[in-house]
Amino acid sequence: MLLAALLPGPVAAATDTDGDGLPNTFERYRSRTSPTAKDTDRDGLLDGMEDPDGDGLTNRDEYLSETHPQKKDSDADGLTDDREDPDRDGLWNWSEPRAVVHPRKADTDGDRVSDAKEDRDKDGLSNLNEQNRGTHPNKLDTDGDGFTDKGEVLDGTDPRDPASHPSTDTGGAPSLSAAPGCPIFPASNVWNQRIDGRPVADNSDTLIATIGLDRGLHMDFGSYAGYGIPINVVNAATPRSTVSFQYASESDRVGYPIPASPKVEGNGGGTATSGDRHILMLDKDACRLYELFAARKTSSGWTAGSGATWDLRSNALRPDGWTSADAAGLPILPGLVRYDEVAAGEIAHALRFTTDLTRKAYIYPARHYASSSTDPARPPMGLRVRLNASYDTSDFSPHARAIAEALKTYGMILADNGSPWYITGQSDARFDDDVLHELDVITGRDLEVVDTSGLVNEP
Repeated sequence: MLLAALLPGPVAAATDTDGDGLPNTFERYRSRTSPTAKDTDRDGLLDGMEDPDGDGLTNRDEYLSETHPQKKDSDADGLTDDREDPDRDGLWNWSEPRAVVHPRKADTDGDRVSDAKEDRDKDGLSNLNEQNRGTHPNKLDTDGDGFTDKGEVLDGTDPRDPASHPSTDTGGAPSLSAAPGCPIFPASNVWNQRIDGRPVADNSDTLIATIGLDRGLHMDFGSYAGYGIPINVVNAATPRSTVSFQYASESDRVGYPIPASPKVEGNGGGTATSGDRHILMLDKDACRLYELFAARKTSSGWTAGSGATWDLRSNALRPDGWTSADAAGLPILPGLVRYDEVAAGEIAHALRFTTDLTRKAYIYPARHYASSSTDPARPPMGLRVRLNASYDTSDFSPHARAIAEALKTYGMILADNGSPWYITGQSDARFDDDVLHELDVITGRDLEVVDTSGLVNEP
């Protein structure tokens, strides 16, 4: 079927008795194979896939390019048949079938884009670029090392050699298993810095009382889809979408790599009409994070309340006074409880939490407030809270204990308005919801506000 699709009508209609992709006349007079046997020499290789002249073109390739399967240089011009370019589109005869285009047509699909400029595997590299680099135009990851060809080109590694690939050393910073080479911000970022040795804030009792002394923690995520915030790992080949923003002046107006079927908070495929509808996208090739709030796909394209992007290898903050996909102007992903970390027994970063009564103020690393109240008893965005060091976590199940210990060591950062003491995580079917509920017994009385004076991102 593929061969016929590539051939012009009269040629495609040529009789092929044995169905090996070669017309009977070609078999008789060119390839010298049997038109009634798919594998004339019974070597397990179909006649159409044989290469009797050793020029790198199969019999089928030679038929398509109209060269001789028994001669390496059919026209005796000093250029082997695999390097000829009869349609003058820049692609060799060798490259055209691998890109699934016709060697005698410069624009096989008639879309007014030459075959050389097409990107068959959608990896961000044109067919011609792949030819020049020696990568496969119909394979996203030529060497099968888990990194796309475009990602390797960007990183300066060899996309043809599985031993050459981007480093997975994140310098001790957290990372996702699906993007091992990308730190979730450097280890020196405040999200990833321990606060268990820092003093308690002078106004800790007041702020804890406002949020809720007797209210318990709530893990605002779990095992079923839609409960929690999912993460979309994308790459350089993911098409970029233009997004129209409600808060455009404080949004990053760039192309967002929204997958064809994105995972959206609350589900709905981007069409849901309730909830915060966050879309988180991590480009593993560029190590860049993109986040959208209130994202929705309409008949005219994507819209969102706000959007932001970060270089995950940098400690740079948003502009002062700017929101993000979160009210505090912070990234969401670094504060999520993620199953792989819980299962490993250690969460090496601060967590994200919400409360309902906040102040018209923010402290580092937050960049934005979401309140009209100046009441000093209310917490500012960016507030860091931890679990008391004396709290006994030994009765918790291992997964619940990992979360509780993270709250002691790294604490949690107030990032948005919402229900008090709600901690955010990634939705994951592997979570045990009963285990997560073990943490409900921790109340405001077990928590304290951390004095974060001087705690900033290192250069």
